Amino acid sequence: MSNPERWPEGFGPSEFAAALPVSRETLARLKVYVGVLTDWNARHNLVSQASLDEVWHRHIYDSAQLAAFVPAEAGTLADLGSGAGFPGLVLALLLEGRVRVTLFESIRKKAEFLEAAARHMKLDVDVRNERIERARGPFDVVTARACAPLRQLLEYAQVLAAPRTVCLFLKGQNVGAELTEVPKSWRMKVQQHPSLTHPSGVVLEVRDLVHAP
Repeated sequence: MSNPERWPEGFGPSEFAAALPVSRETLARLKVYVGVLTDWNARHNLVSQASLDEVWHRHIYDSAQLAAFVPAEAGTLADLGSGAGFPGLVLALLLEGRVRVTLFESIRKKAEFLEAAARHMKLDVDVRNERIERARGPFDVVTARACAPLRQLLEYAQVLAAPRTVCLFLKGQNVGAELTEVPKSWRMKVQQHPSLTHPSGVVLEVRDLVHAP
């Protein structure tokens, strides 16, 4: 989510584990992820250095909050424009053994990073180096973070969605304007949940998505 304000300083692995209790093994694997990201970022600029300095709050915790909105009966999840792995890789770890996660990333170098990070984390995910427009579903859950405006996300999600699919999009302070710009031809149920990581952020939950041209 874009916002000129800085994110909390001094928020690291211990603070993350206190905010969202996870096993020691999960925390250790998240640390491995951050290590791989730091290494690759020095050469490929996957995220800004400023955001990397705040990675545990700005990226890890921000992504992890979506896990609470994934329905218990969900078995598959598609993450759109996964980039550096947020929220897809984080969710794949937190939902391991329960939900099969597919990461869609059109840029080859980023897809290679996702594969390398998953390998180091000993995490089984499906990385697809292809444009979202060519993706096919259906998936039980569709997620996205800093990927595209809502209008475009709905176009992407529609081809991956089944009647009971839940879409979870991390959005910032402009979510109201984005909702206003959605054409009236889209029918859906929308809930806005306050973000745990930023006062202007929201988790946008979209259900019953139907496009009637």
